[in-house]
This record gives sequence, C-alpha cells and structure tokens, in this order.
Amino acid sequence: MKIVRFTYGAQDKWGVLNEKNEKKINIINGNIFANYNNHNSYDNYNNYEVSDEYVSLDNVQLLAPCIPSKGVCIGLNYYDHAREMNLKLPAEPLMFLKPSSSLNHPGGIIEYPAISQNLHYEAEMAIVIKKQARHVSVENAYDYILGYTCANDVTARDLQQKDGQWTRGKSFDTFMPLGPYIETDIDPHNINITLYVNNVACQSSNTGNLIFKVPELLVFVTQVMTLYPGDVILTGTPAGVGPMQAGDTVAVELEGIGRLENTVSKADKRSCQPLL
Repeated sequence: MKIVRFTYGAQDKWGVLNEKNEKKINIINGNIFANYNNHNSYDNYNNYEVSDEYVSLDNVQLLAPCIPSKGVCIGLNYYDHAREMNLKLPAEPLMFLKPSSSLNHPGGIIEYPAISQNLHYEAEMAIVIKKQARHVSVENAYDYILGYTCANDVTARDLQQKDGQWTRGKSFDTFMPLGPYIETDIDPHNINITLYVNNVACQSSNTGNLIFKVPELLVFVTQVMTLYPGDVILTGTPAGVGPMQAGDTVAVELEGIGRLENTVSKADKRSCQPLL
C-alpha cells in the first residue's frame, strides 16, 4: 500500500491511497510506526487501522511521508555511478548524514544557497524505518522497514569539494526532499529510478545496480547508530548527477512508488542534455 502524510484543514494526518481510486486518501487512525513500551519491547505492529473515511487528493497539501530524526545517506552505491566517476568500488558503504532540518516536502522549494555556485540533484530510493533499530542482522533486516520512498540528495557540490568532507554541502535547509508516498509492498532491488530536470531525463537506472543491498545497509548503519521510527536511509544515486539552476523543476520518479517534484528558488530556467 501507499502511505501518505498530508495537511487537511488545520491538521496533519496519515492516510493510504485508495487502491481503486488513487485520487482518494483513506484516513489512518492510530500510529503507523511501532511504539516502544515501558517493558523494553515493542507493542504489536499494525497498531493502526485504515478507516472508510476519505478525502480527495486534490484537496490536501502533501507533506514528507515521515519525519526523520536524521537522514543516513550512502555515497557511491551504484555500479553505473562508480563507472561514470572512474572510481574504485568501495569495500564498505560510505556513510554521511543529513540533519532533520534539511527535510523538504513534495512540491516544496529547494533553496539555492547564496554561498554556493554549483547545486546538484541526486535521485535516490530511501528506506523508511518503522521501529527502533540497533545491531540489526541480515536475517531480520526487513522486520525494521516500513517501506520505501523517493528522495533527492540535494548537494552544494562546490562546498562539498571545498570542505573535503560532506556536512556543509549536504545539510542546508530544504536539501532532503522526500515523498510523495511510502510504498510498503515492493521489491527494493528492481525499481526503475529516473530524475527529470524540466521534464528532460537526466538520470535513469534501476535499483538492481545497488552495490550494497538494503539488508546490508541496515546492518552496516545500525552497528554504528540507532535508527528511530521515521528515520530514512538514502541508498545512493545512479549515474548522471549534474547541476540545477534557479527556476528549474526537478522530479525523482521511482517505478511503483511515485514522483517527487520540487522547484529550485530564484530565476533563469535551464534544461540538461537528454539521455542517449
């Protein structure tokens, strides 16, 4: 199912896209994330219900479908991107963080920082965590995953290269767009991933090209840090990364999940070269 978070009236709610009519959202009652109780264990998952009450998708404002305490990002995790950059394959995942303050919503504005002159897009699949995760094993990794959503790892490339580490270049406000939906029932290793700038395809690949697969990433990250309900792991970007200009419309599309579209603030539109 596709889980969506939205504002309706004065309230933020979660819902599920109606399977028969995706213009309708059935409202969720309860908590889509697992609760950690006083007995140091988790309450039974599925402590929510999908109601018969619905609202029209056209009458709501979509929000990022989760509220992460952090975004854990993986660098150089597509074979085609490594070939494109002429880089040796990493022996283990390359990990960095985006702060919660970088969260952005479907339809939100990506702000081009005044101190950067080279802003890049990076289309990614994000793993959404459903319950607290620490020292996860490969065998039970999927037990901790609610689903998957679209992400854009927006990067001030000039600052990343200038600093020699990635915190500043990856962490500006608005630099972690997520959404529009969390798909809970999909094979994460066979999803077509495409990024469009002004409706021209600039990245095109498949998550089958991931170097480190979803269970491996969960094991690697949780041996270092605890993941909390709603946290996300951005799994890396394929070949074709490139610049965005103020005024551009940028869309990340994951087959079977949805299309995450944002615009870059300021002026002067551009388009990239079409893929061959």
